[in-house]
Amino acid sequence: MMRQTNEKERDMARKLAAGNWKMNGLRASLAEARALADMFPAPTVGVLLCPPATLIAPMADILKGSKVRIGGQDCHAKPSGAHTGDISAAALVDAGADYVILGHSERRADHGETDHTVAEKTLAAFMAGLAPVVCVGETLAQREGGETLDVIRHQLAGSLPDACDLDTLVIAYEPVWAIGTGKVPTLDQIAEVHNDMRATLIARFGTGAEAIPLLYGGSVKPSNAAEIFATSNVDGALVGGASLKAADFAGIVSALQDA
Repeated sequence: MMRQTNEKERDMARKLAAGNWKMNGLRASLAEARALADMFPAPTVGVLLCPPATLIAPMADILKGSKVRIGGQDCHAKPSGAHTGDISAAALVDAGADYVILGHSERRADHGETDHTVAEKTLAAFMAGLAPVVCVGETLAQREGGETLDVIRHQLAGSLPDACDLDTLVIAYEPVWAIGTGKVPTLDQIAEVHNDMRATLIARFGTGAEAIPLLYGGSVKPSNAAEIFATSNVDGALVGGASLKAADFAGIVSALQDA
């Protein structure tokens, strides 16, 4: 069953600050999540934390009543079955997740995930009631070869099923060469990709795609967040290392609220 959102939720989620903890954090790290929620008791933008799967349920408990949402970092395309070590979209929901990151470049590189695989997982997320954050991005070689827009268009075409719930779909552009490296594309380069993604999505899904949140990810930090959020068609950020500490992530959330 696809997730139902009301108008207020959609408006707030249009601007989204999402933190991807990756394979970091133990139960002691939940204090950072609680601290973040205390800093933003009534945020005017969506705030999302995606911890390791082992922390989703305890994070849901510690954040009960707060406005910070919780997400998984991956899900299987199947709802259940003999898939040792995997986690279903329904299990993420059961643990307390509202979102799930799919198609991250680290999953594509480390686990050989293809666009088709990501599309199957995205459909599974929709059917379970999760909002998928679908990641796309080019490598440095593709950027230097002038292939960026073609790569992104191809990934969008292959990673999104035709049956997309436009009210809950989120797209994150993360140039592979900028993730965790401290390197950031120029604002013009970010705008070029985000504007092209918007046009590509509208061409495929119609005017409903005008409201799909488009996040930028790749070495986002409090010091550069404001200028990134002022860029055309950037609706928020998917943040890695800077989301692990509440004080760091708070600067990014504040910049998005002010954008």
